[in-house]
Amino acid sequence: MTDQPRDAHRRLREQLGVYALGHGTPEERAAVRAHLDGCAACRAELAELTPLTGRLAGVDPDRLDDLPAPPPELADAVLARIAAAGPGPVDLAARRARRTRWAAAAAAAVVAAVAFGAGWLSRPLPPAPPLEPVAVAVVAEGVRATADVVPHTWGVEVKLSGAGFTAGQVYRVTVLDEAGRDVPAGQFIGVGAEQLDCNLNSSVLREDAAGFAVLDASGAVVLSSTF
Repeated sequence: MTDQPRDAHRRLREQLGVYALGHGTPEERAAVRAHLDGCAACRAELAELTPLTGRLAGVDPDRLDDLPAPPPELADAVLARIAAAGPGPVDLAARRARRTRWAAAAAAAVVAAVAFGAGWLSRPLPPAPPLEPVAVAVVAEGVRATADVVPHTWGVEVKLSGAGFTAGQVYRVTVLDEAGRDVPAGQFIGVGAEQLDCNLNSSVLREDAAGFAVLDASGAVVLSSTF
């Protein structure tokens, strides 16, 4: 752990989950990255959290207490089976036995439906690819940005966050490979002072990627990063 005060270290450690999910303001993310450079314990904890980001991102907090409802047609199916049995001689013992059997069958169906729903919600999901923070060099005045890269089997993804990109202007992103070629990675439209978050994809594999650049409509470099 770094020689930061205990309270400061605790606050930064509590932000690791938010950081792993790709959230937080640029200032907060920059503070966490600076802390990670000098804190092996937090780096290890972030490495344990990163594989869980895919599952955490898909959780709906408003539905954590919900239980799956049984299929709506279950009651009609049970009543139809009872009706199909038709009337018979009055036998109170047999009637009670039938009611017990149908109640048990209905309860078993409800339990099965709940178990199915719980199994679906807790099904294993593939681990999310790790986020790799990268340094960003801003050239254009008034622009601030942070970035992470994500390796995929099909190429590399650049997660860019920032503000100050001219509203309405189209920005072009390229990834530089080890051979010195600029490979297109997509475009985005600036939104001025508002926070901008976008994911940009390139066919360059992570091991072949050397950096990326954001260019404005005139082709001038707005910011760049070297991996």
